[in-house]
Amino acid sequence: MDVTAHSQLPGQVPDASQQTARVLEQVRMAQDTYRLRLECPELARQILPGQFFMVREPDCNDPLLGRPFALYDTVVDNSGNPIGIDFGYVVIGKLTARMVDWKPGDAVEIWGPLGNGFPEPPNPLPPKTASQGHLVMVAGGIGQTPFLAVSREAIGRRQYGDPTRILEFQPPRLTLCYGARSADFLAGLDDFADPGLDIRVSTDDGSHGHHGLVTDLLEDLYEDGTEPTAIYTCGPEPMMKAVARIAAEHETPCWASLETPMACGFGICFSCVTRVRIENGQWDYRRTCVEGPVFPADQLHW
Repeated sequence: MDVTAHSQLPGQVPDASQQTARVLEQVRMAQDTYRLRLECPELARQILPGQFFMVREPDCNDPLLGRPFALYDTVVDNSGNPIGIDFGYVVIGKLTARMVDWKPGDAVEIWGPLGNGFPEPPNPLPPKTASQGHLVMVAGGIGQTPFLAVSREAIGRRQYGDPTRILEFQPPRLTLCYGARSADFLAGLDDFADPGLDIRVSTDDGSHGHHGLVTDLLEDLYEDGTEPTAIYTCGPEPMMKAVARIAAEHETPCWASLETPMACGFGICFSCVTRVRIENGQWDYRRTCVEGPVFPADQLHW
């Protein structure tokens, strides 16, 4: 299939490029939720967990602008070489409503990789030791999508980036706390099934797993003696704000991946700014697409 790198993007993202990719596969994951697979080897070789890319339908001006999607995981061939990427999406607007009809072979405009992605899992802070390292990912809604690559890298099943990122620390314990409205909206649980990953699920209506908030699952970890030594979170802002509060109460390092609406994806339009704390208790704006989308949670001005 024809996969063409068109141009280098300007400014803050020298490693990103605009390409024409081809659809390889589309799979329904849950109610109104799909996984799309694109053939784009250059992007797949470079991207890191937590980074994102912009997608646009060619020869279409409604919507005119692309839409941001986080990496779900890379796709590799039989030799282990990255050949494409997977991402998840929920049907909520004009573009995603049409994306459902994209078929294998269809052309897609894509540019990336963009943003900073999640940091490498940190060693626990004293008095904890490396053997007590416990990385916890807290996701709500479609916020679980960046954590498939995060978990596979942390477990050692997959490596990412060019040059390849070699983790200095692999946490011996890994947990995903995943919340959704109901069982119908839980997406990708089978993909996360791995002996090295503990999955804890909550639903608002109690149709699967814990009946309540996903933050209840996080607090349970502190109460049962398996408290996190680091937390990554992605999902609705009120949920992430609650996760950040719990992390701060327990002095646990926490990073949040923001789902701020974006227009350009590479820092020119300033439409995706968020407030962050700076010196002397003041705050300033930072661009989610360039300085983020992942920020230390204690720096965000929620």
